[in-house]
Amino acid sequence: MANYKYSKFLSQSNHTAFDAIHHPGQTAPHSGIYRCEGCGVNVVSTHGHVLPPQNHHQHTFAQGTIRWRLIAATH
Repeated sequence: MANYKYSKFLSQSNHTAFDAIHHPGQTAPHSGIYRCEGCGVNVVSTHGHVLPPQNHHQHTFAQGTIRWRLIAATH
């Protein structure tokens, strides 16, 4: 989970970019923090750069495959 201290630096958005699930090794469509849907690990990626690959970290069978969701976008 991402943490913050000063809420004045963040704003809520209902943009559909936060609903999309991205596969390991896919190009990041937005710069920001991505969260793995299976285990909750967070990574930072920049627009146009590749999201971490499948072997970035290990999952149990119950966690399924690595799937990235944008949780905080920068601009």
